[in-house]
Amino acid sequence: MAAQKIVLFGPGPQFKGGIANYNTSLAKALDKLGHEVHIVSWTQQYPAIIPRDFIDRKSKTDQLDGTNIKVTYITNYNNPATWNETVSFIKNLGADKVIFQWAIAIQGLPIGYICRRLKRKTNAEVIIDLHLVIQKEASSIDQYFSKYGLKVADTYIAHAYKTVDELKQTFPQFSYSVTEDGLRSKNKKDRNVIKLYHPIYDMFKPNPNFNLEEEKAKLGLKKHVLLFFGFIRKYKGLHQTIEAFKLLTEKRDDVSLLIVGESFWNTLDQNKISTRIKNVLFKTAKSIFLKNSDNEQNYRPLELLDELNLRDSVYVMNEFVPNEDVHRYFQLSDAILLYYLTATPSGVESISYNFKLPVLATKVGHFPETIIHGYNGYLAEDQDIQSMATEMNRMIEHPINRDNVAETASKLSWENYAKAITQ
Repeated sequence: MAAQKIVLFGPGPQFKGGIANYNTSLAKALDKLGHEVHIVSWTQQYPAIIPRDFIDRKSKTDQLDGTNIKVTYITNYNNPATWNETVSFIKNLGADKVIFQWAIAIQGLPIGYICRRLKRKTNAEVIIDLHLVIQKEASSIDQYFSKYGLKVADTYIAHAYKTVDELKQTFPQFSYSVTEDGLRSKNKKDRNVIKLYHPIYDMFKPNPNFNLEEEKAKLGLKKHVLLFFGFIRKYKGLHQTIEAFKLLTEKRDDVSLLIVGESFWNTLDQNKISTRIKNVLFKTAKSIFLKNSDNEQNYRPLELLDELNLRDSVYVMNEFVPNEDVHRYFQLSDAILLYYLTATPSGVESISYNFKLPVLATKVGHFPETIIHGYNGYLAEDQDIQSMATEMNRMIEHPINRDNVAETASKLSWENYAKAITQ
């Protein structure tokens, strides 16, 4: 395949979170294959009233060091003039492919606008990389933004067959060509769907000099350590993870729960007037446009630790972890806990495989596709606290062979992923 000029539209490496890590990792994989790669990034990803800081102010490593990747921060959600600037910039690059990262409905307005104009003004293949289709229990406005943002793509990338099914349900009027090798249909009426996977992050690697017992002693951790990692969001089910861990501690006294992650809605100084104004405006907007079930600003699962008298068995790092320190918490742990309420292919799951760490998850979303019960992890029943506790204990009494986890990881390389996209 000849070298191509490829634009990745999504958050650049200055942003926090899994989508920024994903976009950067994909760029590096395409760069290694010899393509000319440009990241065209947001400067602000969401409406200005959202009370949250999305910039990674802690990580020090230049993730793009040693690559030829160029990053341009240009697109401001709140300034439609920059949407046109984005179209002009990509058009002038003469891109062969433009890949949009899709993870939230609210971005549908600018993404849909940019996609439509690229289709009119360029010959580039417009590809949307689906981290989900439409959020569960989405409001009517979420559904509108999602359909507007997703409708005009030439090709979609899905990380699970569940996502493919959701795409077909969202746009039943289209005909689809679904492959796993990336070959596009010759029928121009077909929407191409490349069913792949969530690749394994290579930006997070084990430290060969890591002293497990010394690090455990520093944090006061017991023999067996179970890890919850990542942004604390309601859909990730930390509340039920804590409740299940409480049941586990009633059976055994050699376990610790390690909770590492930033509370998603608590990143700004709450005493600042600007933050208070944003909170009021955001709360008002949500009450108008979103269902009550979508409101998670008052989600405080860590309060359960005191209610359940668990502080002696739990270590909490309730802040954003710089990329350089991620390895520490995975190397300390025996398994990752993903007892989610809903799930799309997970960056945390991907990170865990890179550390050969077994996964304990609920039977929701894509998890039954990627986790083979008893092989690379254990699956608990959805919203069944006792089942979650049982699988935690099973993991300790019947540990997963980490070679099995490594075998799972070997099938999920960025190189194969990038090759399929560039067919």
